[in-house]
Amino acid sequence: MRAFELYDAASVADAVNLLKQNSDRTVKVVGGGSDLIGGIMKDWVHGNGLKFPDVLVDLTTIKDLTTISAGGDGATVGAAVTLSDVIDHKDLQAKFPLLVAAAQSVASPLIRNFGTLGGNVNQRPRCWFFRGEDFNCYKKGGDFCYAVTGDNRYHAIIGGELCYIVHPSDTATALLALNASAKIAGVNGDKTVKFDDYFIGPRQDVLRENVLTAGEFVTHVTIPNPASGTKQAWNKLKDRQVYDFALTSVAVSFTMSGNNWNDGRIVIGGVSPVPYRAKVVEDALKGKDIKATIKQAAAQIRTVARPMSLNAYKVDLAAGLIERTVLDALATN
Repeated sequence: MRAFELYDAASVADAVNLLKQNSDRTVKVVGGGSDLIGGIMKDWVHGNGLKFPDVLVDLTTIKDLTTISAGGDGATVGAAVTLSDVIDHKDLQAKFPLLVAAAQSVASPLIRNFGTLGGNVNQRPRCWFFRGEDFNCYKKGGDFCYAVTGDNRYHAIIGGELCYIVHPSDTATALLALNASAKIAGVNGDKTVKFDDYFIGPRQDVLRENVLTAGEFVTHVTIPNPASGTKQAWNKLKDRQVYDFALTSVAVSFTMSGNNWNDGRIVIGGVSPVPYRAKVVEDALKGKDIKATIKQAAAQIRTVARPMSLNAYKVDLAAGLIERTVLDALATN
């Protein structure tokens, strides 16, 4: 691994100052480090769109970013909170079981013990061409997507253009379903961005996956309290039952009027360069009896899918998992 400088930030303001002081260098913030240090830097993966950092700023040393608070308006989770702490938090278990289930499906207990919520949301994609040293793909600043003619069995079936990555984060999929927002600090000031607007696909900017620019980082995630009677559920399919990324995952959160779908969100992971909100399925359920309609509604995902040569199986997985997850949510108290 190439040498780099590491700074422990004492506060958000301190972290911002460190970013300012090193603005002429490649600087990144780091949480648990399981992706950036244990993955990208260790494997010497690089390119114009994936530069080695000269400086790392550790956010886990900022106490405010390692805490969880829950109240009348919802929950605020620090970006440096570990996934294990998310899973173990009683208020999150009671109000946001969807997020807890998604966090619990990430990797292994060891990684969840030091992997952070902010790191999981903002991790880089796991495409083997992007991560492979010998492939100068679009996302690394090159001029070709090797998935188009290569092994694309795990790649996007919805929303790919130039690049056919899938977003790797389980918690991001859940947070979008829960209508969450990200609080962002940076050298140009603070802002709050809803998760609806947080992720960026390759059609918008092939080198990025989110709205963060140089000198910015997430400090907290805020989640509004769900309406009374909200149904939530999470499912994830993967090749291996442990330590693997989603072939397809589904997060649902919705309210009902009698037996009918009132309002809610269905978000799919593992199928698109961003966590994908399946509005076509939501629209098919609107105002209708859920049990009587869900199979037909879930099949609407086929109308937006554009599979590649080796991943058409994901279309069937997505339709089936949407149906199962909505029915699982119906069965909750």
